[in-house]
Amino acid sequence: VQLVESGGGLVQAGGSLRLSCVVSGRTFGSVNMGWFRQAPGKERNVVASISANGYHTFYSDSVKGRFTISRDNAGDTLYLQMNSLKPEDTAVYSCNVGGLFIGETYRPHRTYWGQGTQVTVSA
Repeated sequence: VQLVESGGGLVQAGGSLRLSCVVSGRTFGSVNMGWFRQAPGKERNVVASISANGYHTFYSDSVKGRFTISRDNAGDTLYLQMNSLKPEDTAVYSCNVGGLFIGETYRPHRTYWGQGTQVTVSA
């Protein structure tokens, strides 16, 4: 199973980026998915997650109203549209699939991670 993220890069504050995560090597069908980020010296935290049926989405307070998570109907690609980016959004962003929801909190699957894509927002 491979999860490959793309779409990261360098952008000025206020700009936008769209991240993609393509899942290959296995047919997951409908599974929960999430985007995480880790800044240097900090823990990896979930920023957005989406339920298996795509009807429910959840966001961390720091990105609510600016980021949008979505998925294609086949469940093979996960997206994260990031608008109004801030320097504090700078991090490595990784996708995870197959995790569980505890309430509104997405608990990642310990195995199914992408390698990450760097997002750098300049002031």
